[in-house]
Amino acid sequence: MRELFTRLFSRPGIAAELLVASLFANMLALAMPVFVIQVLNRYVAYGVDQTLATLTAGAAIAVFFEFGFRQARLKLATVVNAPKDEALDTAAFGVLTSAKMAAIDMLPPGLRREIMSGTESVLAAYNAPNVCSVLDVPFALIFVMALALLSPAIALVVACFLVAVFAVAVLSLSSLRGPTREMIAVSGRRNMLVSSAMTAANTVRAFNAAGFLRRLWRTEGDTFRRLRLRITARLGLVQSLTQSSQALMGITVITMGAILVVRGELDVGALIGCNILAARALGPIAKLATLGEAFAKARQSLDMFKEFSRLPQERQQGSAVDGYKGAVEFKDVAFGYPGSRAPLFESLSLKLEPGSVLVVTGSNGSGKTTLARLLVGLIEPSRGQILVDGVDLAQVVPMWWRRQVAFLPQEPRFFNASLRDNILAFNPELDESGLNQLIDSAGLRPFVSQNPEGFDAMVANNGDNLSLGIRRRLALARALATDGPLAVFDEPTEGLDAEGCAHIYATLNRLAGGGRTIIAFSHDANIVKGTHQVLDLNAKPIPVLSGPKTPAAVMGEVSPAVAAPVVASVDMEPAKAADEAPGKERTADGKKAARGKARS
Repeated sequence: MRELFTRLFSRPGIAAELLVASLFANMLALAMPVFVIQVLNRYVAYGVDQTLATLTAGAAIAVFFEFGFRQARLKLATVVNAPKDEALDTAAFGVLTSAKMAAIDMLPPGLRREIMSGTESVLAAYNAPNVCSVLDVPFALIFVMALALLSPAIALVVACFLVAVFAVAVLSLSSLRGPTREMIAVSGRRNMLVSSAMTAANTVRAFNAAGFLRRLWRTEGDTFRRLRLRITARLGLVQSLTQSSQALMGITVITMGAILVVRGELDVGALIGCNILAARALGPIAKLATLGEAFAKARQSLDMFKEFSRLPQERQQGSAVDGYKGAVEFKDVAFGYPGSRAPLFESLSLKLEPGSVLVVTGSNGSGKTTLARLLVGLIEPSRGQILVDGVDLAQVVPMWWRRQVAFLPQEPRFFNASLRDNILAFNPELDESGLNQLIDSAGLRPFVSQNPEGFDAMVANNGDNLSLGIRRRLALARALATDGPLAVFDEPTEGLDAEGCAHIYATLNRLAGGGRTIIAFSHDANIVKGTHQVLDLNAKPIPVLSGPKTPAAVMGEVSPAVAAPVVASVDMEPAKAADEAPGKERTADGKKAARGKARS
């Protein structure tokens, strides 16, 4: 209920109007039992039709106004909920898209989906009708007070029943928290199995893994059904107790009322009215008991989201280098994944001047992709600094930095949107001419031309519907859209045919010829043999091997003036101080460059 009060107090003015509307709606609800009492005592006893007509008209008017107040209350509850619902939904997606990747990687994909779907549970639990139902609970006292005017003894008995049913509702809500938490965890694991069956459908069939997945599904399904039955049983018990309490209360009210009628202390009309008032008093509390599961699931979802929202977020402000030239320097960099016995690499120190070309090699698992992610700022080193034009990457605004990097990941993933949107997402200002140039540079022209929708062809399943070669070409076009001074290509020719490789070689040559700094992670012999420096992550300590004395392009010639040699050293010891202290940027003529601040 804490969330409900938070929502109400966030808009105190509207909350006050809600309470007033609830008060009037419940007071007008007294018209029905009063109508019954008056009809039985006045019309039935004397048979005056004018009296019946007056009572009927008055009751109908009261019902009409009660309906109006309840509708107004629903609209007010919707207004109260709207900002909170929007904020929760936006915040959940915001955390998912802006949390640091190192933190996101620690969460199983199924749990991420469960957290996101949990926001829907919160919105469903605290919708306007449920809020109004909860607000009716305290106004049950209005009916008890009306009962007290007719018979204090009956009112006292009804109050006892109300307290008992309210206690059952609160206890049920508390008892459902544990099973609900477990069921959410199981649901997350089931989501992962569904994802595996859908995204890896070919693998499931090609390797006869259907039986394996079905066994896991049955195991998790048994646990899920056990918890579901446990929750259903408790809800059924609460519902049965509530219904039985209503029946017992009715019996008690009628019995006590009949005794009072026989004694002459109560008339028949008042007896029937007491029974109606008692039922109306118990109604809101019985409704609250049925909402136990919804509120319990919402509570657990909110708790999960609060933990989720504590994930460290990427910086939204910091430094930016005016006119970034493309210099990159690693100073005593080490990285190891949490729980690993040893770091992937450590004491990595090297310096790349603008326009340098470096190829990083190493066996699978040696840390090539990790180093690429470090360069892009997706993860942070365990130790040391990565400097860009002398500025620590840890102090730079990530959004600004990624606009400086043409990044081609090893396993590209895409948005479920059109080809155009996927390419222009990072550079929406690119015109049609620029888009066509990217398509031609990446070798995507035949694919686009053969597709009836052209640039508007939709990408589904995050690109899994495309062949590996097309995915890599599309990723290349997306990377080139940034036109950044630094190019980071992770296994750029993997999965490509000869024509695709030729486009990669031509792109690397063009970038090198344009003075871009290139860091390529590759085993491709044509790339390795043509570069100026090679960094082998397999060697311990890791050496930096010089390339050919006459700088050569990946496929072709590159001017020595453009391809400056790399000044670097990689060993197991801390790096020596660079010629210039970190934090200072200089232009080619030695003057200090301006350092800007960027906000995004």
